[in-house]
Order: sequence, then structure tokens, then C-alpha cells
Amino acid sequence: MSKLGLKASLMVLAVAATGGASSSALAASALVRNPAEFNSALARLEPGDTLTLADGEWRDFQIVFTGRGAADRPITLTAQTPGGVIITGRSNLSMAGEHLVVSNLVFRQGSSPTGEVLSFRKSRTERANFSRITGVVIDGFSKPNRAESDNWVAMYGHHNRFDHNQLTGKTNAGTTLVVVRDAEQGLENRHVIDSNYFGRRPVLGSNGGETIRVGTSHASASNSFTTVTGNWFEQCDGEVEIISNKSGGNIYRGNVFFESQGAMVLRHGDDNLVEDNVFIGNGLPNTGGVRMINRRNTVRNNYMQGLSGSNFGSALTIMYGVPNSPLHRYVQVDGAVIENNTLVDAREMSFGAGIDAERSAAPINSRFANNLIVNRDGRDPIRVQGDMSGIAFEGNVQSPAATEALPGVASRKVTLTRGAGELLLPQGLKGVGVRPDLTFVSREETGVSWYPKLRPVAALDSGSVHAVTPGEDTLTQAIAKAEPGDQIELQPGVYIVNQLIGLDHAVTVRGPAKGRAEIQFSRPGLFEIGVGGSLRLSRVTISGALAPDVAGAAVIRAGRGAAGYQLIVEDAAFEDLTVNRSFNVFAAGPGTLADRIRLERVTVERATGSVIAAHTETADLGTYNAEVVEVVDSTFRDVTGPVVDLYRGGTDESTFGPRLTLTGSTFERSGRVGDDAGVLKLYGVQRAEIRDNRFIDSGAPSFFRRVGEPVLLWSGNQSKGTPDLITNVPPTEVAR
Repeated sequence: MSKLGLKASLMVLAVAATGGASSSALAASALVRNPAEFNSALARLEPGDTLTLADGEWRDFQIVFTGRGAADRPITLTAQTPGGVIITGRSNLSMAGEHLVVSNLVFRQGSSPTGEVLSFRKSRTERANFSRITGVVIDGFSKPNRAESDNWVAMYGHHNRFDHNQLTGKTNAGTTLVVVRDAEQGLENRHVIDSNYFGRRPVLGSNGGETIRVGTSHASASNSFTTVTGNWFEQCDGEVEIISNKSGGNIYRGNVFFESQGAMVLRHGDDNLVEDNVFIGNGLPNTGGVRMINRRNTVRNNYMQGLSGSNFGSALTIMYGVPNSPLHRYVQVDGAVIENNTLVDAREMSFGAGIDAERSAAPINSRFANNLIVNRDGRDPIRVQGDMSGIAFEGNVQSPAATEALPGVASRKVTLTRGAGELLLPQGLKGVGVRPDLTFVSREETGVSWYPKLRPVAALDSGSVHAVTPGEDTLTQAIAKAEPGDQIELQPGVYIVNQLIGLDHAVTVRGPAKGRAEIQFSRPGLFEIGVGGSLRLSRVTISGALAPDVAGAAVIRAGRGAAGYQLIVEDAAFEDLTVNRSFNVFAAGPGTLADRIRLERVTVERATGSVIAAHTETADLGTYNAEVVEVVDSTFRDVTGPVVDLYRGGTDESTFGPRLTLTGSTFERSGRVGDDAGVLKLYGVQRAEIRDNRFIDSGAPSFFRRVGEPVLLWSGNQSKGTPDLITNVPPTEVAR
């Protein structure tokens, strides 16, 4: 979509009050410095007035902004200077009335005491209509317990606008922005959500991590008429649905989805339009495009490049439905139009996703026309899982060779060049793929200009190096002084640690290139990764000989609330973890989620527990403790419990993990004790690649499929004195 076209559409669609210079020049203005002054001034506001918060920190401030302005004279609540007012602590904002405008505030270093940070209502009966929130920043304003849900923005009422705002860093459950619909307030919302920057949303590891949701399933048969246009979504990885559409008559136009896991999902509702959007994955895992369900939805003129998602999160997914589906399930695709889209270097396009005994209704009365599919590596991304005879295929082009699985797709070698909008366009090919003049909104045009969008987070090994000498508590003291990203370099010798070392930022502990650095600890644990923490251990030997004989000991544990963290252990050895009956190398606590756990060239000798114990999310709601687990070229001997124990229960299909890679490793005399013995216990893992390992005199490895289409790759593994793999995956579906 051209920039001029975007601006023109906003002039038509932005029906909320915007105010004008001529009216504001005659309006009254009040500058308030505390909540008491705010409440006093609020009562006197009239159409055209402006209420200004003085610059500074406003802590524990639950703002209730009410009034009745006029279309040409809104009542405005703003900051003395843009970004100068910082709302912190237990704070939020609710608004009710008509023709209200809120602008230029920052919410950070706190969380809402209620279920919403910004709300277009004061109560169930007092809502905002014809109102606007613009230029507001919400930065990491998340509840400390990531399982406690809230919505950062809740749009109630009708004819409201949410524009040029910046929302980033939500780590707890709940949608970033939700359009709330009910018959009492009227189901036709006619909101406009435009020009916002939705920044990093880390993987939630459960359902409820959408960035935008419009409606819910129970009212999805009615129309909302909400427009979502010109927004930028960057690293919005919460779950499989970046946008979850659950109503009808909505427009999603001119948005950019950049390096975000998940897809734009037409989950419920009919007669929606998805056009002129740009999806850029840059090959990152699980980046997807559009998923189609329901009736008379149109997807046209969208550009998709470098998307690596598959199945429900593929570049383009057309699902099977449930016959006579209830509202909360999957309505059959009927009357879909998919035309003039360009897909470049997509890993997969899934036709018939979700087909099973329940979802047995194939798409009908639909059209797939004039789409361009180019995979420059020669791969065929098209995966057909069911009957596609209900879709008319015509005028589509695939390069370098057409699929044999679908009709109406012609083979043609296509040369791509950059167009005026910096998108790849085919040379000498007209009428196929996106319009040649398609451009996209830039990151800088969204959100605000006075607050950073991509705030750097100190990564492992990004800071200074500090040399530490052997001794008692010298390591503890060094880590206490370390800044985020710092590296602790250990000299040869023995290090005694007498207290649990908590980590709330990234730290590396690295031993010497020559000689041995041994760490002993006298508490039930050595490291605890907390909120914001990450840990790299390298070239060290860790002994549990001094640890007390208490239950639940672990060298490293993840404490409650830890999410998005990394644990990397390389060229390290663990020994004598035997002083109690269940001594783990790593244990994930309830409510924690690792972004990545990697063990490379690690040796574990004698442990009474597990090496990776990630099995505490037992509510069977689709939650789990680790997104990615990698074990490479490592050796495990005399480990009593399962060496790797990963659990993901429930039937929810909103997540991508856990994902396990286990290669080139040796397991000896491990996982042999107890009623549930087994060297590997993988339950509900979505993808497991287990290759070229040796299992010697150990308990049987197990992999149990729970939901979705888990992938099990099992090849090149050698077993001696170890039972065969136990799995409920049919032999024909195990990749070998």
C-alpha cells in the first residue's frame, strides 16, 4: 500500500476526535502536579479543554479520565512534554465519555492492579466512544507472575482510534491489545487501530499470547467493522496467533510483520479482508503469514518473504473445518478468495491443515488465483494434506518448477528484482503476485519518535571481563558486582560457594583455557536464574560433594517468573551429585520458560536426578518449561533419572515448543530406576531430532505425541543393553 494511500484511508477511517489548532487556541488548559489536582481539574473540563500532567514520575496512579467533548473540540489529557510523564508502580488509565484524547504518556516500571493498563471504559456501563489514544508508550509494564493475565489495551465502545502508540516487552499472559465486544455496548465497534509499533513480545509458552485480538468466539458470527492498518509488528513471538481475528467485517491493511513468530489468523468470523500487508521472516523459526478459516474471507496483494513456519504457522495456511462447527471450533472454509499474493522463499504453504476425524470438512466455493510462488533454492513449499477440489486454481505461477499437487499452477523461471517499494518483483510477468507499486510503512513512521523502539538487552558475553582468583566466596562476590553481559574469568583452582547465587541479568562464568577450575557449593543449589537472568558456563568442573542432603537439590534452577532466558553450558563437567535421592543438574520451577537450553561437550558423572528436569507445568493447559533444548556431543554416565525430561500436557495448539535436538551423545547406565524409568522422557514435545547417539545399558527412551503434528526424527542411534524407543507415533511417521 502506498504511503499516500495509507494517509488517505486514515483521513476517512479516523473518525475519533483529533482536535484542531483553531479550537485548541481558544480552549482552557490546566497543568496539574498530583492526583488531587488532577481530580479537581477534571470536574471543570469542558469541550476543547486540555488537562496537562506535569513532567516527572507519577507512581501508583489509577487515572480515571471522563468527560464529554465535541467532534471539533475534544477534551485532551496529555503530558507537559512528550515522554516527560512516567507512570509507574501500580497504575493504569481508564476513560469514559465522548470525544476524549489521551496522548504522550509513558507507562513503565510497574504493572496494572487490574486486568487492563489502558481501557476505553470506566465501568461496564460507562465507556468511551469517538475517542482516541495516541503517542502513548507501554514499556515492559507486565505483571511479575507471567501466568497472571491482563490486557495492556482494551478497546470498548465504538468509533475509537488507537494510533501512533508504542507497546513493547509484554511478558505475562493476556493479549497486548484486545477489542472487547458485547451486545450491551453494541457489536459494531468501527474502531481504527493504526500506525502503532508493537515491539518484542517473548514466547509465552501457552495460549493467550496474542498481540491483537478482535472479538471472541461466542460473538464471532457478528461484524465488528474494525480496521487495523499501517502498524508494525516486530518480534511479536507470544504464540501462534500474532493477530487473532474473532469477528466479521474487519480490515487488515498495510501492516508489517517483521521477524515475528506466528501468523495473521482469521480464527473466527466472516467477510474479513487481509490486503497489502508485508510479512518478512528473514528465515527465523516459526515466522508465518496468513491462516484461513471461516466464510468469505479475502486475502489479496500480500507480500511474504523468508517465512520458515509450517503447518498452522506456515506462509499460507488453509484449514479443514468441523462439519456444523460450534462457534468455538473451526468453521469450514467457504467462499475464500486468495489472489495476487507473492510468496518468496517460504518453507511451507499448507493446504488442508488440521485435517483429522473432527476437522473433516474440506474448503469449498473458493478461489486461488494469480499468486506468485518463488523459492530460489528450488524447493517446493506446497504441502497438500486433504481434498482441494473445492478451490478453483487459476493463473498462478510457481518458480522454478510448479508443484504436481495442485492444478492451475504454471511452471516458469522467474527473475526477481527490487521494486520501488524495496519488495522483490518478477521481471516480465504482469498480473501475477502483488501490485508493482506496493510499498510498506516504515518502522520510523509508527509509534513515537521520542522513545526508542528497539531497546538493547545486554546479551551473554557482551560486557566486560573480570578475572577471579580461587577461594571461598570469591565467585559469589564477583557475580554480585557484575554488570549485565559481564564475563567472569576463573583462574585454575577451587572455588567454594556458600550461598545460592541469584541471576537477574546475563552472566558468563568461564574457566581457564589450561588447568582446572572446580566449583563446590554448600547449599542445595549453586545458581538460580531469575527474571531477566541468563547464564553461560564454560570450561568448569562442578562438584556436588559439599551440598546438603535435602530434597530438590539442583546445580542450576530457574526461579518463578524466569522467562525468555538462556542457559548455555559447554566444555563442562558435573560430578558427585549424589548426596540425596534426586539431585538434578538443571531444574525448571513452575511458571518458568527457557528460550534456549544448550549443552555442548558436557559430561555428567553420577547424578541421582535428571540432567534437564523440565516437567513442572503439569496443569495440562499447553504450557511447558523450555522452548528449545539442544544437547550436542555430550556424555552422561550413571544418571539415575531421565537424562532429559520434557513435559507439555494438554491439547492446546497455540504454541510451537518444546523443540529438542539431541545429537552425537552417549548415555551409559542412565534412566534405569523407578516405575517410570527411561533415559529420555519426552511427552508432548512438538519436534524431536534425535540422531547419532549411543544408548548403553540404559532405560528405554520414550516419545509420546499429545497434540498437533509432532515431528520425531530418529536415526543413526545405537543401542546396547537398552530397550527400543517407546512411542505412540506410528512407525510410518517416524523419520529415519
